[in-house]
Amino acid sequence: MREDWAHFYGTAFWQRRRRQQLLAHPLCRFCADDGLVTPATHVDHVEPHRGDWDLFCLGELQSLCSHCHNSRKQQMEARGFDVMVDDDGWPTDPKHPANRHRGR
Repeated sequence: MREDWAHFYGTAFWQRRRRQQLLAHPLCRFCADDGLVTPATHVDHVEPHRGDWDLFCLGELQSLCSHCHNSRKQQMEARGFDVMVDDDGWPTDPKHPANRHRGR
């Protein structure tokens, strides 16, 4: 996480939003796509906000386990898979790892 927006995650707003996301979606989205049941521990922005306060506050979220957040999601972002998503927040690139079980 970059230091110039790290303070966003300490706000009461984010703590409430994070808690609501985990209550509504307590399982890891990536693991569920693979047929696994794994409790989520991280709340992740589907589209990285990169310091944009509006996107931080209003952007779509997904619940992820620590492993998926710290490895799989980071690899996806490094490869540029985070750019194009459909209305459901799913990557439009058929080669994207999230689409391998969705028949896209």
